[in-house]
Amino acid sequence: MPLVTSTKMFKNAYDGHYAVGAFNVNNMEIVQGIVEAAKETKSPVILQVSAGARKYANASYLKKLVEAALIEAPDVEIVLHLDHGDSFELCKQVIDDGFTSVMIDGSHLPYEENIALTKKVVDYAHPKGVVVEAELGKLAGVEDAVKVAAKDATYTDPMEAVDFVNRTGVDSLAIAIGTSHGAYKFKGEPELDYERLKKITELLPDFPLVLHGASTVVKEFVDMCNKYGGDIPGAQGVPEDMLKEAAKYGVCKINIDTDLRLAMTGAIRQYMHEEPSGFDPRKYLGKGRTAIKEMVKHKIVDVLGSNDKL
Repeated sequence: MPLVTSTKMFKNAYDGHYAVGAFNVNNMEIVQGIVEAAKETKSPVILQVSAGARKYANASYLKKLVEAALIEAPDVEIVLHLDHGDSFELCKQVIDDGFTSVMIDGSHLPYEENIALTKKVVDYAHPKGVVVEAELGKLAGVEDAVKVAAKDATYTDPMEAVDFVNRTGVDSLAIAIGTSHGAYKFKGEPELDYERLKKITELLPDFPLVLHGASTVVKEFVDMCNKYGGDIPGAQGVPEDMLKEAAKYGVCKINIDTDLRLAMTGAIRQYMHEEPSGFDPRKYLGKGRTAIKEMVKHKIVDVLGSNDKL
């Protein structure tokens, strides 16, 4: 099966009150772990590539890894998505390179400038059959090149969301309701603004919404990292029951990145500790790949509910 867009995928998710997992990829083992999990659970999946990942792994290598995944998992619906594109030029580049979905993130810009930039990307993408995600509101935290201080974070205004969607023609919208990037999402009790989410869904019926910064920061992997030499104190993510609740109100795509990094790092740290003489990358990276696969399967089945949807 060739790469697909998220249009039908999101419609099915919206109608079925579940969400599709969007997982950031950086190397072969991460791609393999995610796709093997999607294959075994019969789940659609979105593979996300950030600007930082393209710089690290080389755009050509990442594209070929995804092409290999299509061969190895021909029955899995896979979207190849640009995460947090920060310019029209970058979005154009990946569209021309065969991506089926792009995110243009103009959330750091004044409102009218965000609209103008988003519409420019939409006008280029749609004639080529590519879908566009945008962001309205600012999430706090750090992820790759995205850095927003807590004091600068703002929640999405529901009425602005309607105006933004109508004027840009965007296909999905990432909203800010309390999630944040990175491993340190909350100080105190986690809380998401469900009333704001419900209002946006009410004003934009049948329109797919997206949650960024939605890793749960799985305690098992944080503890594993710390046990075997890491120093990640006080990490706290979005509780899984909150994500399941959000999927009932139009959230069709949930981004997961930090959990992937923690799973791989924890598994590698444990292997290195238990096998101090080990130096074969296939063995420790293989442990990381297995950890990612099992973690993604858990997310798909127990959190997102996208299993058996192919």
